[in-house]
Amino acid sequence: MIKFNIHPLDGIRHWLETIHVDDRRQANWLCRFIPAQCPFARTIAVFGHPVMRIPPLCKLNPFYEQLTFLRFQALCFLAEQNTESLA
Repeated sequence: MIKFNIHPLDGIRHWLETIHVDDRRQANWLCRFIPAQCPFARTIAVFGHPVMRIPPLCKLNPFYEQLTFLRFQALCFLAEQNTESLA
């Protein structure tokens, strides 16, 4: 018996990996939409003394790698556009 190991989120992962950044507005939107660092890390303090630290939870996001790569592509596209406009 052959077992197929298909994850239910693989289709969305594949779709995110196939997005190609080729427009300045799209690149700007992606850079605003996808944060540069994980916004969930917090230190809870009581009367100025740290009581508890909540670690960044971005690694638990099943699409973390695809989204960070997409943001990187957008940043690279914007950098290329700026260097071309200066030349």
